[in-house]
Amino acid sequence: MQFQMIAVLGLNLALGGCSAISAAEPVHPDAMDPRPNVILILTDDLGYGDLGYHGNTAVRTPNIDRLASESVRLTNFHVDPTCSPTRAALMTGKHSLRTGVWLTVMGRSMLPADEITLAEHLREHGYRAAIFGKWHLGDNFPFRPQDQGFDEVVIHGGGGVGQAPDYWGNTQFDDTYFRDGKPVRFDGYATAVWFDEAIRFIRENRRDPFFAYIATNAPHQPWRAPQNYIDPYLDQEMPRDVAAFYAMTAAIDDQVGRLSSELGRLGLD
Repeated sequence: MQFQMIAVLGLNLALGGCSAISAAEPVHPDAMDPRPNVILILTDDLGYGDLGYHGNTAVRTPNIDRLASESVRLTNFHVDPTCSPTRAALMTGKHSLRTGVWLTVMGRSMLPADEITLAEHLREHGYRAAIFGKWHLGDNFPFRPQDQGFDEVVIHGGGGVGQAPDYWGNTQFDDTYFRDGKPVRFDGYATAVWFDEAIRFIRENRRDPFFAYIATNAPHQPWRAPQNYIDPYLDQEMPRDVAAFYAMTAAIDDQVGRLSSELGRLGLD
């Protein structure tokens, strides 16, 4: 089965321990489907200059740097200045204003139900679609991702972990997120949870075409990461907020590396 990973890093919207996930047998080449799998990784509030690949010598992003070095780069690529409008454009292929999404609050972030999303298009062609992390295009019916073409959903509420529409008391560690609309408690750091769930989904659907949308809340504020990720940047005498921001970015990078390794092990790379 062919595979395409699209890493959208640096849009202006934008690890600690990982839970155990059962192993899965690799896919034999003879069993491959001609339809390519699609994995879309979208970070949140990560700037152009916040990656090693773009010349930042402080942050450690070797896995993302390697992926970028092997990839097509979009050097004339434009997004909205805020989160939800960019996500609406990404999901629909339309300018955000044509979808009616032009803000992140006050009802202006909800993607209308009659808009056709990328997930809906792919599902029409036999794909299973899943989202892990941040949606921010509506928290109630008929605006939720499960109403907009996604077969599996594991997300936080609102525009960030711990915001008002999210589950009360979430801190990015051992939180309660929404699985297909129902609150479920997860162990571990948020970024690791999103990739844990994505890897599970990929293993379970490795013989069928799939669309996995991994939309991290990181490194959006509040800047929180496992201490072992923060300490190397504090050792460089950075302010704590900067250290935590880079730590969140490094945690994403580790998970990108973990995902890449698992795709290779499964014969999907």
